[in-house]
Amino acid sequence: MGFIIFRLIIFLALVWAGIRLLRTYKQKKLEFEERHEKENSLKKKPQQMVQCRFCNIHLPEKDAVRHEKLWFCCHEHRSHFLDQGPDKPEW
Repeated sequence: MGFIIFRLIIFLALVWAGIRLLRTYKQKKLEFEERHEKENSLKKKPQQMVQCRFCNIHLPEKDAVRHEKLWFCCHEHRSHFLDQGPDKPEW
């Protein structure tokens, strides 16, 4: 009889430890997902797109070159536009 009670106590202790480990795992997993979701949402914010006045290509504002209220894809196009006006490139 004592041996059966001892086995029952060991079994219950293992079940209790398993449940505790499972809860801890789920808690850590949830925290990890929330942290990475916040980081990813900050990285994936939509960017403002602008159009190059010289070649009409669209590009993110952070990669564009600005001159007053005009946007260009590179310094070369800005120079051409300011020197020659809004004529299209002859390629």
